[in-house]
Amino acid sequence: MSMNEPSVRSIVQQLDNLIQQPIYSISPSALKNYEEEYFGKKCKKSKEMIDAAREVIPGGVQHNLAFNHPFPLAFDKASGAILRDVDGNEYFDFLQAGGPTVLGSNPESIRTKVIDLLNTCGPSTGLFHEYEAKLAGLICELIPNVDMFRMLGSGTEADMAAIRVARLATGNKHVLKMGGAYHGWSDSLAYGIRIPGSKFTQAHGVPLTYFRYTDEFFPGSLEDLERKLKAKKFRGGTAAVLIEPIGPESGTRPIDKEFLLGAQELAHRYGALLIFDEVVTAFRISEHGAQGYFGVEPDLTVFGKVIAGGYPGAGGLGGKKEYMKYLAAGIQTGDKVKKALIGGTMAATPLSSLAGYYTLKEIAETGACQKAAAMGDRLTLGLQELIRKHNLPFVAFNQESVCHLETVGTMHFAINWKKPWTIPNVLKETGKRKKEMEHMGAAYMAEGLVTLAGSRLYTSAAYTEEMIDEALRRFDRVFAHVEVLP
Repeated sequence: MSMNEPSVRSIVQQLDNLIQQPIYSISPSALKNYEEEYFGKKCKKSKEMIDAAREVIPGGVQHNLAFNHPFPLAFDKASGAILRDVDGNEYFDFLQAGGPTVLGSNPESIRTKVIDLLNTCGPSTGLFHEYEAKLAGLICELIPNVDMFRMLGSGTEADMAAIRVARLATGNKHVLKMGGAYHGWSDSLAYGIRIPGSKFTQAHGVPLTYFRYTDEFFPGSLEDLERKLKAKKFRGGTAAVLIEPIGPESGTRPIDKEFLLGAQELAHRYGALLIFDEVVTAFRISEHGAQGYFGVEPDLTVFGKVIAGGYPGAGGLGGKKEYMKYLAAGIQTGDKVKKALIGGTMAATPLSSLAGYYTLKEIAETGACQKAAAMGDRLTLGLQELIRKHNLPFVAFNQESVCHLETVGTMHFAINWKKPWTIPNVLKETGKRKKEMEHMGAAYMAEGLVTLAGSRLYTSAAYTEEMIDEALRRFDRVFAHVEVLP
């Protein structure tokens, strides 16, 4: 479903309307029934494991995506579009490990090659392996504005590296990120997360001085972006304009091509590099990334997740040679420039490089992005039909295989730069709505639907029309128990 300008505007209007409505969520009686009959009786092993884990792991889980109400479930099998928990319950997987498994989970075609590698080279040597070059070559071939690629351990690391390169390349200091976007958990980027305009309010443990050169601009507003660029011009200049190309939080607040092209022009006019964070979109929106999909030319591209095919070591930075020279290691390139010190023994391991190479190759050769997108369209259209059937204010939309089901609009709240005093009220309201997102997520889980925070769903090439239709029947059962909360 192409996210052209009219549809983006329409979706934003629907989301604006949603947050003006009272909260619609799973009824307390239905939630209690799910808690007792499903989680209480059918998930006993998960409960025992999580209770034990809480003694040795803070909060009981390691991954931000793993928590769900009333307690996290433990999974022991993933195959295609299906997950299985330790109690033997099966689920449709719309989390997809946070997005990277475009082919579906644990595909045999990749797994057998990984096993062969483990039987010979092993997972890591700290030395060069041929698949490092094969993977980098394939990424440069597929992504339009990537001439060179450097692999790292995560998207967080890649965003950190991108900022260092941008500062070296431009001689400027400031970074402008889109409000609400997530670019990893590094100190300097823990700013304006989830809620545009929230500034440092969610950066606990980070001294405010770390944000001297970090600022945010309102998503989709070229006016606000230029206002910030002008303000930084004589205060050290802007090194980078950092954007998720479908909008913050993987398009939860969608943006359009016109904005991206405008941002590209503004960044260059003020001497900054345009950086696309394609951790989610690369090899999912299309095999040529969001930049190929929209026809926009970023200077640097941040990668994550899918780069290692769902295996560890999932991050990297790509871009034009004139900028990537600031990351050169080993053999001298002849460019007498200062180099950013980045690295990691467990980055670009034989395991991650081989798995990434064959995963991306299969995605491109089999049309996996297009297959996943067709399933995303079917899921979204079905959800929209159910929303009408049950007369609910919910909003369902998708950017190819990145699907959104907004029931309370938690992440559509924003703090306008003209009204900073609204921060406490917005944080209070979003906290209340976040709780209901968790309750809806629990209802979905009890019906065999694993989602990302109850509001985002990724489809993969492993889905069939029959699977999507069955998933919609389960959503229908949940929607039947939704009511206005007092």
